[in-house]
Amino acid sequence: MLSFIVPITLVLVLGVVPATAAQAGPASDQLKLQIDRVMKAIDDPELKKEHRALDRRKSVRKIAEDIFDFGETAKRSLGRHWLARTAAEREEFVGLFADLLERSYISKIELFNGERIQFVGDTPDGDQAIVRTKILTKQGTEVPVDYRMLKKGDRWLVYDVIIEGVSLVANYRTQFNKIIQTSSYQELVKKMKTKQEEFIEQEKQQQQTKRTS
Repeated sequence: MLSFIVPITLVLVLGVVPATAAQAGPASDQLKLQIDRVMKAIDDPELKKEHRALDRRKSVRKIAEDIFDFGETAKRSLGRHWLARTAAEREEFVGLFADLLERSYISKIELFNGERIQFVGDTPDGDQAIVRTKILTKQGTEVPVDYRMLKKGDRWLVYDVIIEGVSLVANYRTQFNKIIQTSSYQELVKKMKTKQEEFIEQEKQQQQTKRTS
């Protein structure tokens, strides 16, 4: 079964309060600024109003697009199967992948409050960097989360998240590879479209419930 449930700590990156940064470099600085933008969107009194829920999610989704390089994440997640895809197939896959990831965590971001993220430091290597952080939960536990980032022009974008040693990209690559090998690439796309339809239907039901409550 194709799973697009984003690990809880990935959800938290867009709903945490930045703590003190250590040895901050350009990649860390830009990631912190983007998280600050998310916090302002979530805490905006106007966007907090019940009838502005859709606007709030759109605002967060726009910021997510400024944080993540969904194209790079999709490419790496598809792995060796990317090379066999046509330009049209690649464009379709990136669009589906990005939409599904966004819907996975944006619908859950409002469930979290008060968690903190501590920037431990970053390791630059040319146009790549690893930003090391820790999620500080309300229960007092620490969850190590590393962000692999690429420099595109003057921007640093996240293309992979390593949560307690487990790579988001590697996780999806395993899922995608299994489906393609046991069935086909077309079946993978079909499953992704089905999951997308499920998310859309869930959102419609949530909106209807709020209107009638």
